[in-house]
This record gives sequence, structure tokens and C-alpha cells, in this order.
Amino acid sequence: MLEPIKENWRILLLVVAVVGSSVALFGPGFGPEPAPGESASEAQQGITNLQYGLDLAGGTRIRAPLSGYTATDVAFDGDPPETVIDAVAAELDNTTTVDLNVVPEESAVEVTDPAVTEGQFRAAMDAAGYEYADVRSGVTQQTRDATIGIIDDKINQAGLSGGSVQQVQSITGEYFILVEVPGEGREDVIDLLEERGTVRIDIAYPDGNGTGVQRGVLTQRDFDTIGTATQNERRQGSYVPVTVRNTAANGQQSSAHAFQDAVAQRGFADAYQNQADRCGYNPETGEIEEVNGDRNPCLLLVVDDEVVNSFGMDPGLADNMAAGSWAETGQFRLTTGEFAEAQSIALNLRAGALPADLDISGEGTSSSISASQGENFRTYSLIIGVLSVFAVAGMVFLRYREPRVALPMIVTALAEVYTLLGFAALLGYPLELAVIAGFIAVVGTGVDDLVIIADQVMSEGEVNSQTVFNSRFRQAFWVIGAAAATTIIAMSPLMVLGLGDLSGFAIFTILGVLVGVLITRPAYGDILRRLLTVR
Repeated sequence: MLEPIKENWRILLLVVAVVGSSVALFGPGFGPEPAPGESASEAQQGITNLQYGLDLAGGTRIRAPLSGYTATDVAFDGDPPETVIDAVAAELDNTTTVDLNVVPEESAVEVTDPAVTEGQFRAAMDAAGYEYADVRSGVTQQTRDATIGIIDDKINQAGLSGGSVQQVQSITGEYFILVEVPGEGREDVIDLLEERGTVRIDIAYPDGNGTGVQRGVLTQRDFDTIGTATQNERRQGSYVPVTVRNTAANGQQSSAHAFQDAVAQRGFADAYQNQADRCGYNPETGEIEEVNGDRNPCLLLVVDDEVVNSFGMDPGLADNMAAGSWAETGQFRLTTGEFAEAQSIALNLRAGALPADLDISGEGTSSSISASQGENFRTYSLIIGVLSVFAVAGMVFLRYREPRVALPMIVTALAEVYTLLGFAALLGYPLELAVIAGFIAVVGTGVDDLVIIADQVMSEGEVNSQTVFNSRFRQAFWVIGAAAATTIIAMSPLMVLGLGDLSGFAIFTILGVLVGVLITRPAYGDILRRLLTVR
């Protein structure tokens, strides 16, 4: 029983790889993760678990640098970051609004204010008295990482399934933020990215015959946690659960206590005594209107100085704030009418402001592919893949004219591609045209290696024993192993340098080489041995 398994374990390993790929491709537990508000069936594209990138699904790709300038190798002379920022900002105009950042880990000072030119920044650094090596265009790695995280939150919270954001580097060393969103138009994606989303919560309250506004009672940094938009099951409407920070720093009052005091001072407890009380704020006039004969204070959600939503307050919550007990937990809900509005609120609060502007104004920074064009690309890719397989199969049959040598070669090569598709589904890696090109390259190099094996085994006459076969196979495998090592070394820089589509091509070419050397080439050797040797 064990002897056949021992002799044919390489073939069994290939079978296991094919079965595992089938599970990854079609198994219900291996599909793409749905975005918020999206079902698993909506996230899955087609009958398989494969995900398609922009080239094959349609959508928008934006590649743009972050605006700003960075002074490198700055000698801080022991000054804390706040001191450095104050000193440099004092030498710039509009010091109350300039965006400066100090990154001690990179010995860098950066300015992300679009109104500040490189010359002004150099002059400010010189005037502040800090020595530095140079001022370059662009921002620090810390800022790029923060931007990637914020944009990723924007994409996820907006429910844009399959969207991705990453950092890429050009050959000249310049860094770009690459954003890909399948199924969305260019203008929609640019609007999402250019919206810096500065968010705060104000209090609008009756002030004599008019309306007063207490600005910035909560800002993004005051929130400890922001929950997911949720539909209210008991009543119509939706809400976003949030928690305000209740820990104080430097002897100052915590955000939760400050918010609690502001709510109590504006009379929310007296205004909202039952569930029928409503907020009557009119965003067009900026005034609180009467509701059931009363003018009640309101919480205002303000994004980029524009009121996007207004809220009343639950009577129990208002009473707890008036009693001073709410700040212990700092939890409450921002309620709204439609679920889409709740998603928008969560998006604004989670994503917040980008630390630097994306420079999308340059030519060639964005491209858009329609859904129908992406579908055409999928069809053409399938046709090209089938044609390449038939072309290779035809050349193999012309070469050997012996089905027992050629058929296993074609089947093994197809099994290799099928295994790679399983890896793509398992990893959730979106298929692009560059990845398809990698598959085609794998078919070519794979069959080339199999031809080397067949030629080496059959070139010196009949194979009349397993010993002779094994000797010739080992000679061929040394050649294949050396070629595989060369391919991996050549492709590795493309994989790690983050060069966009070339990374996908390199990743799957290397995966194909590894699958071939470790699984499919040895399995083909075992199949050929069983067919050719005299037993």
C-alpha cells in the first residue's frame, strides 16, 4: 500500500495542489471580504473567488505625488518638535494656518501647506537657525503612511469593493500614491480623494431671537473609537456609535468632560425631555427653527466648514450629561435618517483630513476604464490564454509526434497555471493584464523546462531502466534549477520596488517558477518515467 505512494508522491503532490486550488477558487469561505454595507455575493465577481483589477473590471486608477517640501538631516540641537515648529512657522506668513510637521525618526521637517513655496520654506529654515542637508520636493515616509491609511479608510467606508491604495516609486526615486478603485468613475474617485474631510461637531443653540454656535466642541482627535454605521432596528433611521476620549493630558480637562459641560450649559437636558423633541436646525439659513413650539439646541456635524447633518439628543443621554456621569464612558450615538447618511458620517469621522494634498493636476496621473471595456479585456485575455495553450500544444506535438510525451506535458503546464489561479484566489490578489502576462510567461517557461526534461531523457536512446531515467532526469533538473534561480533573481527587484503593475507580473512569474520547480517538473518526471521505462 505504501510502496505506490512512495514511488509516486510527486504526482500525488500535484493532485493535492490542483484540489487545493479548486477549493480556493470555488470554496465559499475563500471569497473576497465584502466592504461595509456590501454582501458577500456582491463582493464576489463571477462564479469563482477571483478578484479582477482595474484592467479587467473597469474603474479608475490615480497615481499622484503628495504636495509638500521636506528639509532632510536637520540638526534639532535637542529642541522638542513643538519648539522647532514654532520657530519655523514664525518665519512664514500665515503662521496660524501653516501645516508643519517634525519627524525626529527621519531627522526631517516638512511643510504640506500648498501656499508655501520651496524658496519660502528654505528661507524659513535658514532664518530659524536650524542646519539641514537639503530641501527636496515631497513629504516624509510617516506622512505617506498616514495618507495611505486615511485613503484606505475612505475607500472602505464608502463601500468601494476591491479598491486599493499603495505607495509606488518611480525610477527617478520619486514617491507616488497609487489608488485603484474598480467600478467607479474618475470624477467620483477624485472627489473622494480631494475632499480633505476636516470634521468637527458644533453646538447650535437659541440665543435671544437668533442662533448662536459654539464651534469645535468635538474634533476628530477627540474621538477614541468610531463604530460602524448601523441601522436602527427598533425605530426608523440609522446611527454611528462613537466614544469620546475621557483621559486628560497635561492637567487639562478631558474631551469627554469638556463636551459634557458644553452640552449641559446649552440646556440639552431641559430641551430634550421626551422622544418627540426634535432638532430644528435649518442648514440653509443657519438658524434654529421652532419644532412643536420650541427652539431646541442641536449638535452639528461640520465637514470642511459645511454643516452636513444636525442631531438632537436622547433624553436619557442629556440627563446623564447634566448630572455629570456621562463622561465616565464617553459613549453616544450620532443618529440620522438614512443608512447612506450614517455611512457618510462614519466615513467623515474615520477618514478625516489627509496630512498632505494629492497633486492630481499633473498630466497622466489618472486613467479610467469603463466596465464594458474591462469586460472586453477579460474576454480577450481568455482568448489569448487559450490561443497560447493551443500554440504551445501544437509545437510540442510537432516536436515529438508522440502523445505519451506531449499530452502529459500540456496537462502539467495547465495544472501549473490552474495552481497559480488558486494562489491568486487564496491571496485575494486582483488579476490585471500584467498578471495575465505573467501567467502566459509561466506557460512558456514551464513548457520550455518540460521540453528540456523530455529532450535530456530521450536524446541518448531508449530508456530501458529507472536508473538510466533518474540519471538523465537529474542532469536536466540541474539545468532547470539554474534557470529558475536566474529568473527569481532577475524578477525580485521588480517585486519589491513597488513599480505598480510590474510588481504583479514579477510576483506571479516567481510563483510560477517555484510551483514548477517544486511541484510540476518533478511530477512530470514521474509521469514520464512510468510511461518510458521498461518495467
